[in-house]
Amino acid sequence: MSNAPVSAPKPAAGTGYSYDDVDHSEPTGHGNSPAAWTTVLVMLVGALIMSIAFVIANITIFIAGGVVMAIGLIIGFAMRKAGYGVGGSKLKNSGH
Repeated sequence: MSNAPVSAPKPAAGTGYSYDDVDHSEPTGHGNSPAAWTTVLVMLVGALIMSIAFVIANITIFIAGGVVMAIGLIIGFAMRKAGYGVGGSKLKNSGH
């Protein structure tokens, strides 16, 4: 076994990126909100529909699955604008 020190790979020259430039002072969050969960759930259903349509070779059902996925995006955007996204007004703790 080698006793050589291990170091992280260096970024490509000229990219302007440095591993030390990452700001960790603000939490990034993980989209844990009703809007995000609804979007993911609807899009998963759309992906399931598309997968089944692919297996049975039905273009109409495949397109319908794509429409369901697009509807999931629209629902998520609308819910975020309505205050159900991360930090949204409907999710603020009212003190109860």
